[in-house]
Amino acid sequence: MNDLVDTRIDTSNIPKVKTFFDEPTNTFSYVVQDPTSNACAIIDSVLDFDYASGRTDVYSANEIIAYVKAEKLQVEWILETHVHADHLSAAPYLHDALGGKTGIGAMITVVQDTFGKAFNAGTEFARDGSQFDQLFKEGDHFAIGNLQGYILHTPGHTPACLSYVIGDAVFVGDTLFMPDYGTARCDFPGGDAKTLYQSIQKVLSLPSETRVFLCHDYKAPGREEYVHETSVAEQRKNNIHVHEGISEAEFVRMRTERDATLDMPALILPSVQVNMRAGEMPPADENGQVYLKIPINLF
Repeated sequence: MNDLVDTRIDTSNIPKVKTFFDEPTNTFSYVVQDPTSNACAIIDSVLDFDYASGRTDVYSANEIIAYVKAEKLQVEWILETHVHADHLSAAPYLHDALGGKTGIGAMITVVQDTFGKAFNAGTEFARDGSQFDQLFKEGDHFAIGNLQGYILHTPGHTPACLSYVIGDAVFVGDTLFMPDYGTARCDFPGGDAKTLYQSIQKVLSLPSETRVFLCHDYKAPGREEYVHETSVAEQRKNNIHVHEGISEAEFVRMRTERDATLDMPALILPSVQVNMRAGEMPPADENGQVYLKIPINLF
């Protein structure tokens, strides 16, 4: 049980959640609204990116902007659950259009140090998390209007992974998938299967009725539709990797063996370069052109 925060659900503190799905990256983004006001937060946005042409687009972000404006909402937060390796964040574009403070886990500094070196980002790339407005730690509280939330630090997939507990809901990023698909990989730099197991126990210690909102779904074998929501009770009972009764040692063995068979995400190299900068592109070269680096034989 997480003893740093009160995990009892306040039934008057239940957010309205609007879901957006980007099928090319299998990513769910969310607008989370305070039911008593027009205040909202955006979680895990997507900047559309065609790797073959090197072109970006904003049609996914524009869907969110259109919804926020149609509902006359006020964006207070633009939140990331972690530095994503499978899609680029649209946070700067959304911030320019809608306002709001950007937030991520305080351990972003570890990710920035690791990948700043990997991409030879140079001294102009700050590794102190200053690209974000707020660096969250375990137990930190925040508000969306009158809606109260707090932070679970849930590393293992990456060092900076957070889960945002907001009312009767938790937004877990890549920590958990649907029960029939399992859990996040742990073979990225800074990942660790033992740490992930311990992080998942924090999530599973929340009240059983807590709604669990996922960042991704890949349609497990035998399931035809994409699904973005489950519950703590369903995860405890049915998650194929980490249901009740699975020991830490069993999980670590399974996760390590499984990760060894996985290919790297198709967009990891562009995504990390952008997302470690809070969604900003690297600085332009002297010719005015922005470039993304592809390290050869590094990963």
